[in-house]
Amino acid sequence: MQFRKLKASEIDARVSTVSEKGCSLLLYKDARVDQNLLDETFGIFGWQRKHDLIDGQLFCTVSVQNPETKEWVSKQDVGTESYTEKEKGRASDAFKRACFNLGIGRELYTAPFIWIGSENVNISDKNGKKTTYDTFRVKSIGYDDEGNINALQIVNCKTNKVCYTLGQEVAKEPVKKASAKQVELIAQLYDEENLSKLMSYYKVDKLEDLTLSQASQAIKNKKGE
Repeated sequence: MQFRKLKASEIDARVSTVSEKGCSLLLYKDARVDQNLLDETFGIFGWQRKHDLIDGQLFCTVSVQNPETKEWVSKQDVGTESYTEKEKGRASDAFKRACFNLGIGRELYTAPFIWIGSENVNISDKNGKKTTYDTFRVKSIGYDDEGNINALQIVNCKTNKVCYTLGQEVAKEPVKKASAKQVELIAQLYDEENLSKLMSYYKVDKLEDLTLSQASQAIKNKKGE
């Protein structure tokens, strides 16, 4: 099984370096994205994580279960400290790195060098160094047949203007809703209590509001029990 490519809304654009001429950005994913993709791909019961302290370093092991063979496959990596919350930062970093090893967001390694010129970002001085308080978001992203990033648009959140473009803007695909057959099957597979939990988990008011992928995963999870 393969993880789908990250959507624009799942990618963070953070300032890396700043000079009087502008700033560079790096693309990131956070731990919540990893958790959501693991749930989406393997179901909430189809993956697990654990942390181990080895030679003073905090490692995270993420395991996923093959829904057909029930075999568990694990990937492990070590975390680095954050500037704010030392232990929590290391745990989160180790988890994200282990998820990279599984394949989640690996396409971010193909990101281009992203430079925002001074005409598109507010540069200021802080303790004798150049900095910026502007924030950025990924508006759209596209991939080629090999999974490499070939289209990208980034917006300055402060000005709400596109400040970086690679390739052509990617049109947003409409969200596909669950089919009537899927809705009927879910209603048959789940009892009232579990239906309520399912809708609460996906934050929908009725089964018809489930997306196609959510409905498929709900059916897969129940049939795999």
